[in-house]
Amino acid sequence: MSDSNPIVFVVDDDISVRESVELLIGNAGWQARTFKTAQEFLSHPRVRVPSCLILDVRLPGLNGLELQKRVAAERPDMPIIFITGYGDVPTSVQVMKAGAVEFLTKPFGEDVLLGAIENALVRSAAALRLEDEALALHNRFAALSNREREVMTLIVGGLMNKQVGFELGISEITVKAHRGRVMRKMNATSFADLVNIAAKLGPIRQSH
Repeated sequence: MSDSNPIVFVVDDDISVRESVELLIGNAGWQARTFKTAQEFLSHPRVRVPSCLILDVRLPGLNGLELQKRVAAERPDMPIIFITGYGDVPTSVQVMKAGAVEFLTKPFGEDVLLGAIENALVRSAAALRLEDEALALHNRFAALSNREREVMTLIVGGLMNKQVGFELGISEITVKAHRGRVMRKMNATSFADLVNIAAKLGPIRQSH
């Protein structure tokens, strides 16, 4: 994950809102990127820095609710703060259930918006860290040989070295050698640590 300054994206078809929010974001020390339509926002490449999206519910073309679905699927590390001049309970419930971190009705206080942005950026940073950790685990697992993967799978499944050797048709000494390499390559400090790593890799291990 890059250490670059967090970015706050703003999608609102009202230029006065875009400009005022952009100024507020800049004064708070963050970068701002503004768009008047959802389509313009979607054409912007994904960034690998903490970020969030301030989104109007009513937009020309693709509306805020439809864009929320796209962002949730394609950019899960980007929390959404909804703003609207036409707030109603059903809409607020819908967007919050879909994962929005805040639903603000215009006009809203600057402190309220800044607090929501700060919370969203903390969440985004945490999500990116998890992505980076998962990628690192994936790369370490990919560095294992096929035999090492087999040994790891059987060991974390609860088999003793002798049982693993029987399953794979190799000696117990050979199993111990593979096990040692697995521990080193996966950066596992203990058997319990290796089990935890394997649990995180579950879907990845099945795909190999």
